[in-house]
Amino acid sequence: MKNKQHKVKHVLAAYEEAFVQSELTKIHEDSLLDKAIAGYRVKSIWSGDVLEVEAYPYWKIPQNKRVKRDKNSSKAQEKLNEKNRQKHVARLINTNFREYHDLYLTYTYTDNYVPEDYEQAKRDMTNLIKRMKRWLKKQKQYEDFELKYIYTTEHTRNGEKIRAHHHMVTNFPDREIAEELWNRGRANSKRLKADDFGFTGLGAYLVKEKGSKTAKGYTPSRNLKQPKVTVSDTKLTRRRATKIATEEVGAHEVFEKMYKNYQFKKMDVSFSDYVSGAYINVYMKRIDKPKNRKSKRRIINDDEDDQHHKS
Repeated sequence: MKNKQHKVKHVLAAYEEAFVQSELTKIHEDSLLDKAIAGYRVKSIWSGDVLEVEAYPYWKIPQNKRVKRDKNSSKAQEKLNEKNRQKHVARLINTNFREYHDLYLTYTYTDNYVPEDYEQAKRDMTNLIKRMKRWLKKQKQYEDFELKYIYTTEHTRNGEKIRAHHHMVTNFPDREIAEELWNRGRANSKRLKADDFGFTGLGAYLVKEKGSKTAKGYTPSRNLKQPKVTVSDTKLTRRRATKIATEEVGAHEVFEKMYKNYQFKKMDVSFSDYVSGAYINVYMKRIDKPKNRKSKRRIINDDEDDQHHKS
């Protein structure tokens, strides 16, 4: 019985909330050697071409996160919630939409169509999506097309009311029609283009609005695939995690060996004043294979299409 109890792993549920210090101090460095650390749990989040790796400690004994509640704690929690919301939206986009193929659209209003309130603005988007679906059904080649989208509606910014507008990411197959079906003002479209972090920046931009009615901040279609998440307690040893956190070993070599066909792009390491160990957050991107060269050649065509679309 004693041996079984010894194998119990104690992991903080809110590990991101515990590890917030970015500077490695002597106290943090000493905490990395805490014998209570049994190992490191590695969570891998696969979203399209982007791979995020989150490594954080688990302990032999329970850890009481002694965080003092003060006037700044609610603001810190709000900031963490916003960060996690941005991550989730970015992962949904990375998982479901394609670079150089799918669309990013901005829909604005002319003076005579400006909605009275947030609810009316949302109804305008609901009606737009209905028109999109009706159009698809009327086209023989698209009658079985599965429309995917994720959109946000902006009507306030930092508590102040602004002119309502919408941002949408969608796989709608006809760029011209996606603009024409908006009957409330102007529409502007671009083909999706990713960077080293996929569409992470776009995900953050989409849910930047803050307001009492936009706690969630986005509306996805129900058919969006969720990112794949795997968890392992054997990928990273305590000793190796310590060397990564203190930069004794090259993190890019460790993670590129751990994940074949993925290239290391960025790493953030955080520490805690309340629990031992470190939180390691890594971004990686799938390396292009020879068979994907055709998609690279399409960049020129898409740029030409953008120019043609503007003219």
